[in-house]
Amino acid sequence: MRIVAIKVLREFWARHPGARSHLEAWVDEARNADWRQPTDIKAQFRSASILKNRRVVFNIGGNAYRLIVAVAYRYGALYIKFIGTHAEYDTIDAETIETEL
Repeated sequence: MRIVAIKVLREFWARHPGARSHLEAWVDEARNADWRQPTDIKAQFRSASILKNRRVVFNIGGNAYRLIVAVAYRYGALYIKFIGTHAEYDTIDAETIETEL
């Protein structure tokens, strides 16, 4: 899968160094994945939550962080919509949030 707006992840781990290794591992797995449908993601990441609007929430770093992506299955692309701490995630609407680039 191609990851769009990966810069957002780099900026996040610069502010939260403890997230870096976990996010880098997720990036490696996602780049090597070939997700064609939501069940493919769930098979690889059982704790992922599938939302409407082709969005998926990933628990990162033992659920210390939350990552929301929009998946374009047809094009093999992931669009970063949100990365934050679990507490920050609790304050947003996962189905509508957009990354500010």
